[in-house]
Amino acid sequence: MELHPSLESVLNWLELPTEAADCYPDEPAMCLEVGAQGWQPPATKVTSPKPTQNTPPSELEHQIKWRSHYQLQHFLKSERFPRAIALVEGLAQRLPHDLEVRQWQASAYQRWGRQLMNENQLNKARIYLKKALKTDPHNRTLWSEVERDFRRLEQIF
Repeated sequence: MELHPSLESVLNWLELPTEAADCYPDEPAMCLEVGAQGWQPPATKVTSPKPTQNTPPSELEHQIKWRSHYQLQHFLKSERFPRAIALVEGLAQRLPHDLEVRQWQASAYQRWGRQLMNENQLNKARIYLKKALKTDPHNRTLWSEVERDFRRLEQIF
């Protein structure tokens, strides 16, 4: 099958094979499939790397994270829980795969839930305690704290 002259010149310029027989044996991805509909690039699966905890944050993200942590500690100490939660949720959106941020977020939810219990807002407290467990389900310390809070909730009811 003949290729359009402009396509053939582009392929030559890119030094790509123009026929299936011209494939590079050690680089099968460089082959072009020629069929009834004309040439087709080889089928490839496009995947994007999944960010993990091992991916180092940029310097800006690092600075944002630790400045936010300092602010978060201040908000928690002064019992400004809605502000603390807003801050940590924003940080979690910016750094969704950061395990420390997830822990901070769960801790803020748990502490706000406990404060809501003290204010006798029990349904709201239950929501935030569950949210804490959902945010960081593998944190054993968090589980024990939330379990203690739920026992206290049962006693109040």
